[in-house]
Amino acid sequence: MFGLCSISAGVARHLLPILVLLASLVAVPAIAACTDPAAPEVVWRRCLLDGRDLSGADLTRAHLRDSSMQRTRLVGARMVGADAFSGRFVSADMTEADLTEATLREADFTRTMLRGAILVRADMRRARLFRADLTGADLTGADLGGADFSNAILDGARWTDGQRICAAGSVGSCQ
Repeated sequence: MFGLCSISAGVARHLLPILVLLASLVAVPAIAACTDPAAPEVVWRRCLLDGRDLSGADLTRAHLRDSSMQRTRLVGARMVGADAFSGRFVSADMTEADLTEATLREADFTRTMLRGAILVRADMRRARLFRADLTGADLTGADLGGADFSNAILDGARWTDGQRICAAGSVGSCQ
């Protein structure tokens, strides 16, 4: 019996480093990326960021998939190359935000203020822009396949061809 305890103790000594490593991995507290400050390439996937003031924030190449930014102020925010697939920006103020080459597929911009926003080469396929205000926005090269512009204000917006400027009174489509 004494010999058996010696063998068990030897095995335990060999396993001890592995057990310590496993315990340290399990014991590390999870840190939610949703609490990270606004910064380029921030990871805010599936985060609830409703009602925040992120005016002027640099969110270049930010990861915003499935995030909610309802009623959030993003005035003048730099969101170049951001991935906001299926993001919710309902009633947000994105006046003069730079969304150049952003992925905005299936994003919800219902009643969003996008006055003067730069949406150059943005992927906006199947985005919902119901009652959004895109007055003076630049949509040059944007992919708008299946996008819903129902009752969206497009006065003075530069259309996807980069040439046509939507006439005053353009609602729901560029006239």
